Amino acid sequence: MSATASAPSTIGFLAPRDLAEALEMKRDRPDAVAIAGGTDLMVAVNFDRLRPPAFLDVSRLAELRAWERTNGSMFLGSGVTYARIVAELASFTPLAQASRTVGSPQIRNLGTVGGNLGTASPAGDALPVLAAYDAEIEVASAARGRRALPWNEFLVGPKRSALEPDELILGARWRVTEGPGSFSKIGTRNAMVIAVANLCLVVDRSTRSVRLAFGSVGPTMIRAFEAEAAAAAAMEEAGTWDDPTAPVALSAFEAVAALVRDAVRPIDDVRGSAAYRRHGCGVMARRALAWALAEGRGEATG
Repeated sequence: MSATASAPSTIGFLAPRDLAEALEMKRDRPDAVAIAGGTDLMVAVNFDRLRPPAFLDVSRLAELRAWERTNGSMFLGSGVTYARIVAELASFTPLAQASRTVGSPQIRNLGTVGGNLGTASPAGDALPVLAAYDAEIEVASAARGRRALPWNEFLVGPKRSALEPDELILGARWRVTEGPGSFSKIGTRNAMVIAVANLCLVVDRSTRSVRLAFGSVGPTMIRAFEAEAAAAAAMEEAGTWDDPTAPVALSAFEAVAALVRDAVRPIDDVRGSAAYRRHGCGVMARRALAWALAEGRGEATG
């Protein structure tokens, strides 16, 4: 047995002072992995599933830690933490609700939506919200400048995105909707849990549309477009768009739930079976729609 041990590999650490310098560093070191809170990334490092040559620290870049609402549009910087979303963006109910479900207070103080986008996990809690908002993901490189991709073109598969090696995620932008919405999550326990399935529902009165996005039940986020159309049509038939107190038939809730079960594409894994996930998504959709209609009537939804 040799007494000589191999030297441990070293990981470089890059600390840019602003976004321009960060993009230059990423151009010169495309193998460097961007890190902010590290709440997703360091799990892979600690389990030796990832050993990047270098980390690029983006946690202190002021340009990524800002959010801005102007002219009916919302931009959320990739470095805004979940704790700040809960404290500062409560009017975006689904986003704030999703942020409250992320890990522990310590994790929410460090974790960012940019981290969810970078990891591109189907179970990322913020990602169904961005899908329901029809968000565009803004990225940048020193060589090509900025570009924006629709969420479904950015998220291309399990833990795969369209981000180029020399690019950084700047944030997400979406048109602000007018109406109620919610985030729901099924897990193996009540807190600090990876989603077995999650859902974001958004009702937009300005376009008379309903959006339903699901996570952890497919290779990436799933929009249940037929269920969305059925929910919007049921509200139209009941007159709910014009009169929020007008009730929607219970049969419409069941029809939406059935279409949701057809739309999702879950698998069996250690957290839950495909059948359980499919059933759970139908239940969550039915409840979320009921909550949205109750909120429209001015009723408390708990």
